[in-house]
Amino acid sequence: MSSSSSSSSTAGRTLPTLNWDKSFVKELPGDEETSSGTRQVHGAFWSRVEPTPATSSSRPYLISHSREAAALLDLDEGECHSQDFVNLFGGKEIASSLDLAPFAQNYGGHQFGHWAGQLGDGRAMTLGEVVNSAGERWEVQLKGAGPTPYSRRADGRAVLRSSVREYLCSEALFHLGIPTTRALSLVGTGDGVYRDMFYNGDVKLEKGAVVCRLAPCFVRFGTFQLPAVRGGEEVGLVRKLADYVIKHHFKDLEGEKGGRKYERMFERVVEDSAKLVVHWQGVGFVHGVLNTDNMSILSLTIDYGPFGFLERFNVNYTPNTTDVPGYRYTFKNQPQIFLWNLAQLGSALASAGLFDVDKGQEILDRYGDLLTSAYESQMARKMGLSEYNQDLSIGLMKLMSDCRSDMTNTYRALSQVTRMQNDGIGGEIPSKLDEVLRVAEATEEQREGWLEWIKEYQALLREDPMSAEDQAELQDATNPCYILRNHLCQEAIEAAEDGDYGPVNDLLDLLRKPFEEQEGKEGYKRVVPKELDGPGVSMLSCSS
Repeated sequence: MSSSSSSSSTAGRTLPTLNWDKSFVKELPGDEETSSGTRQVHGAFWSRVEPTPATSSSRPYLISHSREAAALLDLDEGECHSQDFVNLFGGKEIASSLDLAPFAQNYGGHQFGHWAGQLGDGRAMTLGEVVNSAGERWEVQLKGAGPTPYSRRADGRAVLRSSVREYLCSEALFHLGIPTTRALSLVGTGDGVYRDMFYNGDVKLEKGAVVCRLAPCFVRFGTFQLPAVRGGEEVGLVRKLADYVIKHHFKDLEGEKGGRKYERMFERVVEDSAKLVVHWQGVGFVHGVLNTDNMSILSLTIDYGPFGFLERFNVNYTPNTTDVPGYRYTFKNQPQIFLWNLAQLGSALASAGLFDVDKGQEILDRYGDLLTSAYESQMARKMGLSEYNQDLSIGLMKLMSDCRSDMTNTYRALSQVTRMQNDGIGGEIPSKLDEVLRVAEATEEQREGWLEWIKEYQALLREDPMSAEDQAELQDATNPCYILRNHLCQEAIEAAEDGDYGPVNDLLDLLRKPFEEQEGKEGYKRVVPKELDGPGVSMLSCSS
């Protein structure tokens, strides 16, 4: 059974009349060789490719599409139901009338703290760019569309399970107000893909899929790093890329004199990266693979692999089974990893002479203050306070950690505590928070700790200049009801693997309004059952 998100069609463009462009291949040096065979590519930011997501006899089919993402391209939503749409965004067929020049991007990166050399788009390829009626540029990329020169030993294809996850989480983070790449569509290829999910020799045939994802650009930290590390004549490519990025994505910096525009670009990336990781920490999002090739120069959340959201509060949570030996990419470590990755970007820019090392370090040194300011502002909003209170916030996290209460449900329950600030609670924990603690199986001793904390919290709320209702409304607009819980995503994946795409679209609809209580949706708040709180659901490998 196939289905896609439903809504009334809005007037827009057809596929052939979209305002397609190809600035990346026009303005930056590329590799014109058309073979998809794995190779080292020098002196180029891109290689020409052709989508081959499945066998020639397979027939792709639409699983879901995002109407909001379609609107970014000025695309009429009715087009999303056409076979031409499915063929194009499933990588089956590119109509000659579209005059596209698909490419895979060349980049390197540090993986788990070690330089990995050339990496590149091993399973992704860009069809082109669409410039919409607002003048916004959106790069249109297929993930899972077949081999490229950067596929190494892989086949360049993607399985349904990982594609569902990327599709849903891209849109979920957008609706949470977090900068992210977008997902236009999820298309089944009609073909199978062999994968060893846990790298233990248990190879299985899984359904194939392609996600069409959108971003103003997909340039990564690693795109700058590769030519800088290779050195020699390739170092000059770093400046070319910086000029391209500034021209199209930091337009307000073009007028800066001399090397100042490169300094300002780096300043902007540092500032926006600090804001991004604070957004993540605020909703408990853990990326899982924060390598430098997975860091966007535009400070977008990019490359959804073995991600997860904190449920039972544990600052040492990592959703990536590959990360377990070193616990590098845990929830707690993400802000520091961002700084480490920014330092690698700064080193690449400085080595190419865009600014000197001391200036780069000066800019990096601002990260801590930027992070602290953004974090304290966010935590104040989550608590419904005009100003951040460190003792209160640390006390709350200790309580959550001690009883492993669900992070999302705990914060959401606080607005009820806020509304009751003038009523007095006696010896009773307000009902919503009480239910969270019941699910967490909090002990009587832990409950006593919560009662003491609530009294301190309500005293601070009463001292705050905002009214109780304004405080609670601020909290409800900051603390979501719904997140993309891995176990709910897994249920949708299993249904999709059986041909039922309703749960995928139900989740997409739910996550469009994460801050609103939705009737009949209580089940989407449920914490992962303990028997599923481990590898396979709450923790995943990079297999995709």
